[in-house]
Amino acid sequence: MFRFANPYCLYLFLLLPLLLLLGVWVSWRKKKDFEKYGEFSLLKFLMPDYSAHRFFIKYGLVLLSFCFLILALSRPQFGSKLETQKREGVELMICLDVSNSMLCEDIAPSRMDKAKQILSRLFDALNNDKTGLVVFAGEAFTQLPITSDFISAKMFLNTINPGLVSQQGTAIGQALNQAIRSFTPEEKATKAILVITDGENHEDDAVQIAQEAKAKGISVSVIGVGNPKGSPIPMSEKDNTYRKDKEGNVVITKLNESMCQEIAQAGGGIYVRADNGSSALKAITKHISQLSKGDIESKVYSEYNEQYQVFLLIAILLLLIEFFVMEKKNSLFKNFKLFAPHTKGGGLGLLIGVLFFTSFSLQAQKAERSHIRKGNNLYNSFLKDTTQDGKEKLEKTEIEYRKALEVNQCSVQANFNLANTLYKQGKYDQAKKQYERVITDTKDKEIRANSFHNIGNIAMQSQQYDNAISAYREALRNNPKDNETRYNLALAQKLRNQQQNQSQNQQQQQQEEEKKEEQPQEQQPQNNQQQPPKPQENEEQMSKENAQQILDAFLQDEKDTQEKVRKLQMPPKRNVDKDW
Repeated sequence: MFRFANPYCLYLFLLLPLLLLLGVWVSWRKKKDFEKYGEFSLLKFLMPDYSAHRFFIKYGLVLLSFCFLILALSRPQFGSKLETQKREGVELMICLDVSNSMLCEDIAPSRMDKAKQILSRLFDALNNDKTGLVVFAGEAFTQLPITSDFISAKMFLNTINPGLVSQQGTAIGQALNQAIRSFTPEEKATKAILVITDGENHEDDAVQIAQEAKAKGISVSVIGVGNPKGSPIPMSEKDNTYRKDKEGNVVITKLNESMCQEIAQAGGGIYVRADNGSSALKAITKHISQLSKGDIESKVYSEYNEQYQVFLLIAILLLLIEFFVMEKKNSLFKNFKLFAPHTKGGGLGLLIGVLFFTSFSLQAQKAERSHIRKGNNLYNSFLKDTTQDGKEKLEKTEIEYRKALEVNQCSVQANFNLANTLYKQGKYDQAKKQYERVITDTKDKEIRANSFHNIGNIAMQSQQYDNAISAYREALRNNPKDNETRYNLALAQKLRNQQQNQSQNQQQQQQEEEKKEEQPQEQQPQNNQQQPPKPQENEEQMSKENAQQILDAFLQDEKDTQEKVRKLQMPPKRNVDKDW
């Protein structure tokens, strides 16, 4: 891939016509000066050492050198912008039980909420690893593909509920098979599966499938959520009803620790029981850290391959040739004449000036690349060590990228890497400004897609779902194959719809309360004077609501289409005796 790092320097080519006219004028002027001493044709015989053609040769060499110098200043670059670096880590697929039994409240606040809390803290504890999420009940599907974007992974937790899977029950074996298929095939990283469940497996032989996973080099660990003594499954908080089986008996769901232990033992992992403390999280985190680390690919913005040296070398060689071409046919380099006999040392002065200017430019470019390289090294060190020392390295990384920008404010590399560093530090407002600057300064679709994706993540942090949706859509326009962005877009649309529904419900409640308050006041003459403007306000509100409903309907159609595709990929419902 080819680009100019300083494309604005190409505007210097607009000076070429002026320089050509200048050369013609100088040649005409020299001829006029000679004619003061007689006819020009006679003067040729009187000055046999003088050659008028050599002026045009010398001037042509200068113009040609000027062209190559412009190309060198524009910094032509070839090669890739994203270099693939290797880092050590683990690919961890999480299988989360979302069956109805996970609504049981035998552990505070509930089994489902407790599992979400564990996952949220686990995502914070993972460093160089990648993670994915499979949700399962009577069947399983991948909710989040393998990713290193833990911010997106945490956002997906807000949408998890038993309604994600229409076929209820508990099929741990299907979840394990789905997790095995969800790993990145070409990755050589160590692979592990973490199952979070209450262990009530009704559908398949999960132990056998765990053994098959172990045979493929995949470790399977289990976190048991619940109480072995059991508890009923709440159906409604209002009337305190509980789930019943087909015979009308209240279902008592229990943590099946023996099943969980068998699965973990067959899969070569560990089993821990979730409690109100953090012992389960610590045990799982320690187990993951003790697994042998494999190579995980990580894309980091890298420098282009600079090609300006070739053009600069040609420009200097042309100037050297011009310097040694004399207007007089004289083998002695007397006075270092350039255009006229009375100009002393003009060629040497021009050559020294050009060399000084180019050496200064080269020194600045070298300093910029040096700071970027130091920043990249510090950033990679932080990825391997997220302790307090690692965070200090991240601050030093920011300093290096800012030093690079002091040398060249238009450096896409420095701006993009600085934005990533600010993002990692949680300085989201500053990071957003940097990403926006990168989007303005570059036309590269991959870099623009990554920048829009992270801007969307920043908007999600502040619950600005409309802005997040816009950013994710721009990211997909630049990179339609990005699965993570597609998932984030669907999540943002869902959360936006929930937010709008809540706000609409609140508005309806407020309107009902206002109507109740206004009814007794209609009998008072003083308040009647304030009534006429209100219908206009209501009409404006209704028009906005109608517009919003049209927009919601459009987004709902898009969501329904995605849901239909997902249902077509899922097997038909089966009749199960136990739907919890």
